[in-house]
Amino acid sequence: MTVQELPKLYTLFNACALLHIILGLAMIKAGQRKAHIASMVVALLFSTAFLGCYLYYHYHAGHVKFAGTGLTRPVYFTILFTHIPLAVLNLPMIIMTVVPAVRHRFDKHKRMAKWTTPVWIYVSVTGIIVYFMCYVWYGPPIRP
Repeated sequence: MTVQELPKLYTLFNACALLHIILGLAMIKAGQRKAHIASMVVALLFSTAFLGCYLYYHYHAGHVKFAGTGLTRPVYFTILFTHIPLAVLNLPMIIMTVVPAVRHRFDKHKRMAKWTTPVWIYVSVTGIIVYFMCYVWYGPPIRP
């Protein structure tokens, strides 16, 4: 696998994480605690794989410029500029949600999960949209 192929892989990892986040949310709402835990562990593993691939890719590929033109540019950058700060915020939020669960402090876990879950879902969805806009629909990206 080449570095140029990594965006496809890390987007697949992101999509798998998203599916497990949604499945985990559905499982806890259905009262299926063990299924919720299993699904969220898988979501964490896919998110970790995503982050590793993403960081490796951008370390080796460097900065990429969006190739879209016209009205697609402000749409892309609006999505990207909401995605980036929430993605940065998402990691500590996930940690602050998982640690109480591991410590069996489900009151704190539940309180934090109410904030973390929608942010994690938003970051995952917008990450997939950014990939499609940058690498598929209007790509490939321009290398500076």
